Amino acid sequence: GALGFLRDAAPALADAGFGVLLPTWWQRPQKLGMTLTVRTPQPGAVDIGSLADQDAIVAFRWQAALGDQPLTPAELAELAAAKQPLIRIRGQWTEVDPDTIAAALAFLERDGSGATDSGRILRIALDPDATAGGLPVASVSADGRLGELLSGRADQRLRPVAVPAGFGATLRPYQERGLAWLKFLSELGLGAVLADDMGLGKTAQALALLAVEHAEHADRADHPDHTAEIRPTLLVCPMSLVGNWRRETARFAPMLRVYVHHGAGRLSGAELREAVAGADLVITTYGLVQRDTEALTQTVWRRVIIDEAQHIKNSATRQYRAVRELTADHRIALTGTPVENRLAELHAILDFANPGLFGSAIRFKERYAVPIERDGSEAAAQALQQRTRPFVLRRLKGDPAISRDLPAKQEMTVLCNLTAEQAALYQAVVTDLLEQIKESRGIERKGLVLASLGKLKQVCNHPAQFAHDGSPLAGRSGKVARLEETLEEALAEGDKTLCFTQFAEFGSLLQGHLAQRLDTDVLFLHGGVPQRARDEMIERFQDPDGPSVFLLSLKAGGTGLNLTAANQVIHVDRWWNPAVEEQATDRAFRIGQRRDVQVRKFVCVGTVEERIDAMIEAKRTVARAAVGSGENWLTELSTDALYDLVGLGADAVSE
Repeated sequence: GALGFLRDAAPALADAGFGVLLPTWWQRPQKLGMTLTVRTPQPGAVDIGSLADQDAIVAFRWQAALGDQPLTPAELAELAAAKQPLIRIRGQWTEVDPDTIAAALAFLERDGSGATDSGRILRIALDPDATAGGLPVASVSADGRLGELLSGRADQRLRPVAVPAGFGATLRPYQERGLAWLKFLSELGLGAVLADDMGLGKTAQALALLAVEHAEHADRADHPDHTAEIRPTLLVCPMSLVGNWRRETARFAPMLRVYVHHGAGRLSGAELREAVAGADLVITTYGLVQRDTEALTQTVWRRVIIDEAQHIKNSATRQYRAVRELTADHRIALTGTPVENRLAELHAILDFANPGLFGSAIRFKERYAVPIERDGSEAAAQALQQRTRPFVLRRLKGDPAISRDLPAKQEMTVLCNLTAEQAALYQAVVTDLLEQIKESRGIERKGLVLASLGKLKQVCNHPAQFAHDGSPLAGRSGKVARLEETLEEALAEGDKTLCFTQFAEFGSLLQGHLAQRLDTDVLFLHGGVPQRARDEMIERFQDPDGPSVFLLSLKAGGTGLNLTAANQVIHVDRWWNPAVEEQATDRAFRIGQRRDVQVRKFVCVGTVEERIDAMIEAKRTVARAAVGSGENWLTELSTDALYDLVGLGADAVSE
């Protein structure tokens, strides 16, 4: 009768306007759940010949609990025997389901204690919907390093790791902490996502881990349990970074034997297996992992490291599936931008580092991505942060402990006028777009809008790029004129400059024009430059006596490169994705840069460039998620809104 009143009558009376006083235990009920206690073996010396993994055996014990109060088996049996929905236990009334109590009691008698692997414990601890015996899992507690990881205390209890004497750099304090964190997770067999801002030394931290393990292996050479050979690490990176990794390894960790799996004459079959066996670090590219999946999956790697991990942000691609097929004891993802546009990208990277630990992509989207991205749920954001914190280490350039090691960065938007020729072309493209869009719908409309936006960008750059006619550049573009002036000033000051464009064709036009106009050597890096020529360009630019102007296509040169010889950065045209542009800027604004860095973003007045730039700057945080490289959000605008966005303002035409 009491339960019927509490559950049914009290709400009805309250709805009818009666004042109903209910007991506190009903208004804030303590739920019945399961707690899991885990005990790990006493830590001993780690055999560095083979990493510990998520199959490590731990002892576990399940226990029922009311709120945070554990229940004895006798008390649970008493609850089951009562077969009543409202029970008084330890002086506390609570509502229970007799059938659930019976199922929980049967579970404890059958599976209440035993041994299992660490991976299962982690999956239970990280799953907010985990149940045991029909009851929700209220808490998971563990001792040792697993307990430190689950409690979030691992960061505070990391043990310092000394780099070997032969390591070619002195790590900064935050890099020492990153090394200790990587070592901690690797000894637990757990994957890591090192997501430090671009330029904070992710490469050095990863190589320090390999150097430490190499030294530990050498120190144990006389130990009776010593493993004769340490299995190699596979490093997967974009093609543009192969030479960079080879140079950085020679600089930081010269003790490591390096084999590069790249090029038309690369090995396969038994020859590849033999070459790999004689190396400590094997470097290859994302493209080759996809093409040579069968050959590369024949080796069980000690560790797989992926650099610029945003290359696998789309879990539906063949490239992602190929990388996921690689077999390794340990995985590390290096990325300065774990989320460029959507949280699905974070899941893809987390699932590479720790396969299956964060559930399916669909479940991740339902629980985190939709509530956070669509509804702005702070609770979901906090839950996501709590569950990913043990596996993701991210430090920003603005952090006080790091900013002291970096010079200042000054960002500015440079407004450029269109010439009369550009204004006429721009208006023609807009008029044509608005005429065609009246008759188009669906995918046809989207394609038309995106194609027209690309044309408008080209017009803003230069009429010759829009016309594809190879005509001269001089005197026809306000943006090119401003670029000439800025580079002349930089050269006069003795500064070196990086100039980014998303169009390889435009970069090719600029190279010859600027070399003649400035009477200096101008380098141009794009996707078609062979690896050897790419490495030579970088070396020449980094040389104090080398060229002072470096043109780069955003896709080919926007990530991974260390170009600290430059202290000027110019974004000649915009990608409309802040994360991508910041990555490009970080080629110069990174650890090793000793001068203040000036960043200029060229924007044409009164055009779509100015309007979108204002939107991004006004809503920069939102823009990271809403403005992607595909610009698909623009295609959803109404015709009137689209005209307002792309329409040519009166102030766009120079006098």
